[in-house]
Amino acid sequence: MQKTILIVEDEDILREIIKDYFLNEGYQVLEAVDGKEALTLFQKHEIHLIILDVMLPELDGWSVCRRIRKSSNVPIIMLTARVDEDDTLLGFELGADDYVTKPYRPAVLLARARRLIDSRNREKRLSDASLSQSNSDTLTAFGIRMHFPSRTLTIEGEQVYLTYTEFQILAYLMQNKGNVISRDQIITKIWGYEYEGDDRTVNTHIRNLRSKLGNKSKLITTIVRTGYKFEGNA
Repeated sequence: MQKTILIVEDEDILREIIKDYFLNEGYQVLEAVDGKEALTLFQKHEIHLIILDVMLPELDGWSVCRRIRKSSNVPIIMLTARVDEDDTLLGFELGADDYVTKPYRPAVLLARARRLIDSRNREKRLSDASLSQSNSDTLTAFGIRMHFPSRTLTIEGEQVYLTYTEFQILAYLMQNKGNVISRDQIITKIWGYEYEGDDRTVNTHIRNLRSKLGNKSKLITTIVRTGYKFEGNA
């Protein structure tokens, strides 16, 4: 099945360059020049990944990301000319999966997009293959249940919405219950490439996770100067 990329960029030349790279790789491409048009296209089409500029007319990238995350965990790569680390963290707090700072090489952007899409496809294949095995499509601990085919999380029977990246991180921690997982291990496992920044990215995602886990948040223990561990009797 051909994958559809939504490129949201108001600079015509940049948008055309990005579009050509993805078209040459066999992707279908939709284009939006502002935030409102992006939301309209997202509602009308099945989108597999969004490349989203931060500085947009009508509705900025932060607002677009926030609105999409209310109903979808589609992978989102944010683009920005800013270099402030706090901007990067804001993007992750809003649910972005990756962050690319201008100027950048289109080939790098393509590689990051392909990684996110391939990761989704790989997880779907593993989930489909596991359906015939009893309970192998779920992960449970302390009243938390993760269902991989539907990518849903329930806590004591109540569904809790997680972004794609939050779901991945929680699954990784739960699969390694009782073991200390370093921030570098999380970055390598979840993002799959050398991250150009500090480990506050992981801290931000963990903070978001804890907020959504409510009274189960204490199951994620911080190991000072190292990383995190999933453990407890909540």
